[in-house]
Amino acid sequence: MSAAAAETAATSLANGLLVSDVDSTFLTQEVIELVADHAGVRAEVEEITTAAMRGELDFAASLRARVALLEGLEESVLATVRSSLVPTPGALELIRRAKAAGWVTALVSGGFHEVIDELAAEAGIDHVRANRFEIADGRFTGRVSGPIIDGQAKRRTLEELAARHGVPVARIVAMGDGANDREMLGAAGTGIAFRAKPALREIADVVLDGESLLDAWPHLEAAATR
Repeated sequence: MSAAAAETAATSLANGLLVSDVDSTFLTQEVIELVADHAGVRAEVEEITTAAMRGELDFAASLRARVALLEGLEESVLATVRSSLVPTPGALELIRRAKAAGWVTALVSGGFHEVIDELAAEAGIDHVRANRFEIADGRFTGRVSGPIIDGQAKRRTLEELAARHGVPVARIVAMGDGANDREMLGAAGTGIAFRAKPALREIADVVLDGESLLDAWPHLEAAATR
């Protein structure tokens, strides 16, 4: 069997695709706010984040505005931020169960690779797509490096992963909490709003208001039968 054929055979075995937002979904925190703490601008960043998640601001513009406030911050703070991450209760167990059941797992985030990649690897997440900080001479430049992962990019990533792993829409579950997750949830067979803002709750198939992300598990089990 050729390498390409082997890859096709392997990916076709996926029983489902689970795609999750990170900030305030897979994590209890907002990553950029943790970084902003070290720059002394958390209040300003929180205000912009809240408006963006309610859908009142364009996400890409709001992200650029928040990152601009971090200009001059030392890159070394990222290690401290990584050590302070708190997964949402049930998040790691949900991933464990999904992987044991043959699901492909992905984190698709408006947050940042530099903060979440290490935790994602420890959790066994298959794919991560997020933004990157631009850093020069050991300091934040106040700019984002590369394309911004906004709502459209989240949806496109979900669609690309589904095609790559041969997963039909009915067996895709997407989870999020904010307005920039609307397109991603709309493209999934089951869209789950977790402790979400009204802008997302109104279009979700499932609304979860409990403390644990493991409450999503029955919906993965249901999707796997479709």
